[in-house]
Amino acid sequence: MDATLCEFSLVNSIDSKADATALNINHAPTLNPGLSQRAIPNAPNGYAPASVPCPATRPSVRNADELSEQESQWLSTRRNSTIDPMIDLLNRINIPDFDGANYISSNQHNTSALPNIGIAISGGGYRALLNGAGVIEAFDDRTDNTTAPGQLGGLLQSATYLAGLSGGSWLVASLFANNYTSVQDILNAPDGDTWDFSNSIYQGPGGIPGLSELEYYHDVQDAVSAKDDAPYDFNISVTDYWGRALSYQLVNDTDGGISYTYSSIAQQDFFTNGSTPLPILVSDERDPGTILIPSNTTVFEFNPWEFGSWDPTLYAFAPLQYAGSNFTNGQLPTDEPCIAGFDNVGYVMGTSSTLFNEFFLEFNTTAGSSVPQFIKDAVNAILNKTTTTNNDIADWTPNPFRGVHSDTNPNHDSTSLTLVDGGEDLQNIPLHPLIQPNRHVDVVFAIDSSADTNSSYPNGTAMVATYQRFGGRIGNGTAFPYIPDVQTFVNLGLNSRPTFFGCDAANYSRPDAPWPGPLIVYLPNAHYVVDSGIGTFQDSYNTSQRNALIANGYALATQGNGTLDANWDVCIGCAMLQRSLVRTGTPVPSACADCFGRYCWDGSLNTTASNYSATPRLGPSDAVDISAASSRQRGMGSLLALVVAVAVWVGVL
Repeated sequence: MDATLCEFSLVNSIDSKADATALNINHAPTLNPGLSQRAIPNAPNGYAPASVPCPATRPSVRNADELSEQESQWLSTRRNSTIDPMIDLLNRINIPDFDGANYISSNQHNTSALPNIGIAISGGGYRALLNGAGVIEAFDDRTDNTTAPGQLGGLLQSATYLAGLSGGSWLVASLFANNYTSVQDILNAPDGDTWDFSNSIYQGPGGIPGLSELEYYHDVQDAVSAKDDAPYDFNISVTDYWGRALSYQLVNDTDGGISYTYSSIAQQDFFTNGSTPLPILVSDERDPGTILIPSNTTVFEFNPWEFGSWDPTLYAFAPLQYAGSNFTNGQLPTDEPCIAGFDNVGYVMGTSSTLFNEFFLEFNTTAGSSVPQFIKDAVNAILNKTTTTNNDIADWTPNPFRGVHSDTNPNHDSTSLTLVDGGEDLQNIPLHPLIQPNRHVDVVFAIDSSADTNSSYPNGTAMVATYQRFGGRIGNGTAFPYIPDVQTFVNLGLNSRPTFFGCDAANYSRPDAPWPGPLIVYLPNAHYVVDSGIGTFQDSYNTSQRNALIANGYALATQGNGTLDANWDVCIGCAMLQRSLVRTGTPVPSACADCFGRYCWDGSLNTTASNYSATPRLGPSDAVDISAASSRQRGMGSLLALVVAVAVWVGVL
């Protein structure tokens, strides 16, 4: 079984957590000696923001009327870079009676006719990171055997946008913070390089040579203290500690990437040459004086060039590289310095996931018994300065949007900008940046690892929240497909199997919208090869447990490598093409019509009250060889693949 994506030894039934007693997972045999570290640790003073020379054209805040100049220029490169991967993928998918590769080739000089693809990774802590990682591994043509027939490798290379929120932001930012490495290479790197979750945040990284637990905490404290002591009075919050600690697990650097900024991605060759999607992280604004996050809160996005919002409340973006500079009325006064280094990659990840400040708020309980007293004192000093309702904020003071759009911006007269976890408004899938009309996205693959049910699986709440939001004024005329209620999701099983929403571009919640909106391919976390409904605040995973959750995500993306649907790859190809076919007036192939008939939500409702009970989608009889196969017969049942068995799950469940 060499040259397979994963090797599983069949050791037991996967009927239940109790039955899962052993796992032997060995990711591909060719080992990477180590992940290369980031090329541009460009912060001027470590974690502490500092003044830098201003560019000839002083940075300023822009209106959100259109894409930024940087994104528009980058798109011309990226869209062209997606053509060959799409041709290759569609050629392998081989939609019956339709030459998908030739269709892309015939339209390659008109990129507006080509499919424009987005991928959205939901929040949900480490569960979301790992489940999303399995999906990305399946979509990445750098993963062994994902370019075999029936596989989906190349979908990531065909995508223009990759968005993450909370736990999903950890996945997206970690990949880019490590030179856009592959999930496979992270897993094959020597233990301790990165994604070593065997130690919790409380214990610090277990695999970094020479770094003791006490030194880890001293390093975290020294970094945050440097920011607190820096000129220009930057505020610190619990998120500073959380972001620094998180970086030791997710950034391949001995000091946790203390000098790595999110904006430095825009200077990396792999990004500027169009080899990657645009990475976008999502957070929510919490207005002054508020505690709860309403559905119409302002949603922020962070991309390598800027941060801000498309929402009509703010409708503006500021340059991320110069976050921390004291803008007024959208301009940086000549007597104010340019500040850089505020957008530390860990702090940006922490901003999208402030819900997990809870880890640090547990320091004074038995959970934090191993935490040194000096760290407890430092965190408690922050808590003593704020009310308990402000423990979950990330403080981006000074507010770069002070004086911007005073007629609509509720924060226009505040010197502070406070942001919180991107899922606090219940929009736990980062669809917001991908459905903006200016981006013209055709299809979004939405991976939902939310824990809405008692068993920590999704029930469609995130989809419903986005649908309800864009029906109101805050939606700003943006189209979104009709979405059923949560009870219908559960009763019809839409929360446990793939479903397409918005198959009819003419039947959207905002038919007058400037862009019809994308088709949403909803991919909810479910029990495929292991019970992946793990609690959101589970804070450690051994290597076998980590790999098992990733393998489950891979099975989600491929539907058990065709075991559940031998034509699943065809349906993915049809979803990719659907909007493009409409634009070019190309008849929908009969195989695609069949896919849409099977996977598109048909508008049916079932609002009967019921409880969700998770059951394995791949039962013991299906838990056979489901890896990348060298061949298959269309419509003839399951695909030969890797031998699936169950994971060692003791200690997590």
